[in-house]
Formats: sequence, structure tokens, C-alpha cells
Amino acid sequence: MALINPAKANAEVVVTAVASRDKSRAHAVAAKHGIARVHQSYQALLADTAVDAVYIPLPNGLHGQWTTAALAAGKHVLCEKPLTANATEARAIAELAAMSDRVVMEAFHYRYHPLVLRVEQIIASGELGTLQRVEASMCFPLPKFSDIRYNYSLAGGALMDAGCYAVNMVRTFAGATPEVVAAQAKLRSPEIDRAMTAELRFAGGCTGRVRCSMWSSDLLNISARVVGDAGEVRVLNPVVPQLFHRLSVRSARGKRTERLPRRTSYSYQLEAFADAVLRGQPIKTTPEDAVENMTVIDAIYRAAGLPLRNPSKTSSS
Repeated sequence: MALINPAKANAEVVVTAVASRDKSRAHAVAAKHGIARVHQSYQALLADTAVDAVYIPLPNGLHGQWTTAALAAGKHVLCEKPLTANATEARAIAELAAMSDRVVMEAFHYRYHPLVLRVEQIIASGELGTLQRVEASMCFPLPKFSDIRYNYSLAGGALMDAGCYAVNMVRTFAGATPEVVAAQAKLRSPEIDRAMTAELRFAGGCTGRVRCSMWSSDLLNISARVVGDAGEVRVLNPVVPQLFHRLSVRSARGKRTERLPRRTSYSYQLEAFADAVLRGQPIKTTPEDAVENMTVIDAIYRAAGLPLRNPSKTSSS
């Protein structure tokens, strides 16, 4: 869904190799999707001179390690969100990317969909007036507690997996990085949050809230709300709008509901990545933006009394 299918519809992108620690699984994926080559280690894939760019969908705690390795191998990188386990690691990646001519894109695919671009356009138009409140929720049920997303050594937690979207969304719509005022976690284990709520404050007086969960009474809530002194926008499912979405606007112009294209957000993301790699076009989800996002995430963990996520040093082969 995230890469292979969008690549099949994009004449400029070919998925030419796959790597896995499990040889049989790698061969199965290659056979199913018509991928030409299978590598038995991630390092072997990075050494493949026929590969221009790599997609990294590994657990959070491995993102920084393998993005660093990919840059060292001269590859462009499309890395799943969050780009790293914490802000310190994000800064290191940003510095490496700045010293190279390679593209490093954090895979917040929703940022490239026309739905989010439309919300940004409405805010920028002044229709809502001066922003007063920005909220985002990313709550879904994940009752399989053996899942890697509950694993602290792999930089797991609800805020990392789901909440990184909510943090990115309030930052995008507010156009700034907020201060964390307070945060409260519901725990799965002493280090792992299964749910998190944080109150935020932006320069200029606008406030915000992020809510996220992988297991809580709020089973499913994927939404955003932007309130100004002259109007309000509500968005249902801004993260995967191709499945369904609703954009509702209330302002002096009245009330209305807008619908945007149902084309997959991953296709728009891959187009943006190809444009950056092949034609030097700018991207929205840069390593520098990831530093800002991880700074807020780190601050939320601190405010909730939880330890920061640390990158896994487990060797993958």
C-alpha cells in the first residue's frame, strides 16, 4: 500500500530489490510483487549499485541507524515516520543530509494529499481569522500487545506510532512548533504509553491539543480541528483520506462541506519523492522538519514523566 502499489502506477519508479532478515519472506514478497532481486541483509541492499533510493519501513528504533547507513552508501531515503527515535538522533540525520546531495524524506504521506493542502489554503486565506486553537487526534485500537509498537527497545509507544501524526498535524496547521504545557499518559508498561494527551501553546497565544492511543476507551478517532476567531475547520480522517474523509468549514461565508480526490496519499508522496530525487524539487517532510516534530514528542514524554525513546543498536542482517 505504501510503496509497491504506488510504484506500479508511477513510470519513474521501479522497485528493483528487497531485503529481509528472513530469506524466505523476502523471496515470497519478491515473487508476489515481481521484484527482480532479493538481498539477505540490509547492508547488501545498500551495496547494490543498481539501487538509487531506499524505502525504510523498519521499527522506529532502527530508522536512524539505517538512514545513516543509506546516506553513507550514497542512497536517497524515504523513511517511515517517525524519522528517528528522538530529537538528538533527528539532528544527526539532518546534519548528514545537509552535507550530502541526497534526498531524505520522512514518510508523512498525508502531507502530500490535496485534502491537507486545501486545509492549509483555507487557513492561509484568512477565512478563519486569527487562529485560536488547533487540535488533532490519532486514536485506533491495537490490542495485540506483543506488537513491536509496544516495544520500548524499538522506540515504541502510542505517541511515537500514532501521536507523531497528531503532532505533525498541529504543527502543520498552526504553522509553528509549540511549547508543551502538560501531558498525561495511559501506560501499557512502565516505559510504554498506550495513550497520550498533551496540551500545547504556540507563540502568539494559539493553544493546541494532541490525543493519540493504540488502546484506550477512545477506540477510533482520526480527526483535526482548527478554530479561529472568525471560523472553524473540522477534518475527519486527514491521515488516510483515500478511504474516506470529510472537510467541514464554518465561517462568515456560511457552512459547507468539501470533498477532495480519493487518490491514495501514498501515490502523491511517491510522486513528490521522485520529483525531489530526479528534478531537485523541494519536499515538505524534511529532516529539519523531523527535528521539530521529535522535539515536541520528546517534550511530551518528559511532561508525562516517561523516558525518551532511544534508538535500538540491534544489528540487522
